[in-house]
Amino acid sequence: MNDAFKALSDPSRRKILHLLKKQDLSAGEIADHFNMTKPSISHHLNLLKQANLVDAEKKGQQVIYSLNTSVFEDVVTWFMDFLKKDDGE
Repeated sequence: MNDAFKALSDPSRRKILHLLKKQDLSAGEIADHFNMTKPSISHHLNLLKQANLVDAEKKGQQVIYSLNTSVFEDVVTWFMDFLKKDDGE
């Protein structure tokens, strides 16, 4: 889960996740939304993959990225547990 928090700490990676929330995209389509080099986008995508926040599937010459919602569910569950009041512990 630490990798997920690290990945979520960067605004560019959060923007990538927001884009993928709408639809699955190729790296090139994601890059079109940023003013940064394609290697930089690739770096961000790799960190998101390492954190299991995105899945990547090769389709022909392209890699298509999509959200891995199960990891988001784990993060939300952790936050909800964190916010619960302790019963004197």
